[in-house]
Amino acid sequence: MDRLSNTVRPYAWGSTTLIPTLLGVAPTGEPQAEMWMGAHPGAPSRISRTSAAPSVTAEQALTDVIAADPAAELGQPAVDKFGPRLPFLLKLLAAGAPLSLQVHPDLAQAQHGYADEERRSVPIDAPHRTYKDANHKPELICALTPFDGLCGFRRPVEAAEAMEGLGVDSLKPYADLLRAHPEEAALREVLTAILTADPAQMAETVAATAAAAERIGGAYAPYARIAHHFPGDAGVLAAMLLNYVQLQPGEALYLGAGVPHAYLEGLGVEIMANSDNVLRCGLTPKHIDVPELLRIVRFEATEPGILRPEASPSGEELYETPVDEFRLSRFDLSPGAAPVDLTAATPQILLCTAGTPKAGELGLGPGESVFVPAGEKAEVSGTGTVFRATVVA
Repeated sequence: MDRLSNTVRPYAWGSTTLIPTLLGVAPTGEPQAEMWMGAHPGAPSRISRTSAAPSVTAEQALTDVIAADPAAELGQPAVDKFGPRLPFLLKLLAAGAPLSLQVHPDLAQAQHGYADEERRSVPIDAPHRTYKDANHKPELICALTPFDGLCGFRRPVEAAEAMEGLGVDSLKPYADLLRAHPEEAALREVLTAILTADPAQMAETVAATAAAAERIGGAYAPYARIAHHFPGDAGVLAAMLLNYVQLQPGEALYLGAGVPHAYLEGLGVEIMANSDNVLRCGLTPKHIDVPELLRIVRFEATEPGILRPEASPSGEELYETPVDEFRLSRFDLSPGAAPVDLTAATPQILLCTAGTPKAGELGLGPGESVFVPAGEKAEVSGTGTVFRATVVA
């Protein structure tokens, strides 16, 4: 197995303290939003391997290592199923401010959208480009600290009641629409109206909404906080259509295709299919492709499905999801317990989030990780918490 050297992405919404605190290092004062572990071409992890000449050790990008021999690193079953690439990206995600409100396409939508933009010769780095690749992007976030987010539409009548409770006159038309139609039509019509409203009028409505939410507090406090970071943004009203979720450490959310969501605050372990396809709904200065967004979003009210890990006799606690590109589980290792054999025919990344466990002969501290090629002997021991990321092949 190989110890990973990982890149921390300094996105503006990142917390300045959560990742440094986990790593046991002093904060720099700059936002540290995501630590990426895997083989995403934007910031691949790096490993050091000794070549055939034992005295020569060179640091290499994990993307290059996999490209040199996909079957050896990933296993032939994974290559046959997903192609010659690691199909997931593992992250530490530290939100100090709300992320953009967003949704992801399913596989067929991604393939169609990518092919269409390629046919129309839309530059891959164009600000208005919607599909960066032909893959879907299901994801799962597991809380390491209390973690706040928005996930899926709540019942329209509940959204209407929340808007009415603020006493803002310009919200009344949206509340009336939410009460006047069947659920799917109501949600579609209101989100469309919010995203296509006159910007100046929307800014006034958001300002009034923020002031009322700040004054009333309680259940409205999250919207005041969102509006503080995104004054005048229509996404503040779109957020009121969604379920507000508070995860406790160890709890997780799975975000499938078409489900609008946003992370607001907290530290978590995130895993996702290796894709960059994001359609934004607000809380961002970036391009919002309203027609495509309305085609992708699933307009149905749902309860946010909070996942809790399912334990097995081996001590592995699995977060069940309906996708094969990733499989996330964790091990809480106790002092004196026998080593746990994790040898598998699939590639793995092991991430320590607490304690001082060992992966094979490699000692790990919080925030440290290793890559285990398919079929290589792997076991964890010692004391602490280790997350295991792999695939179903």
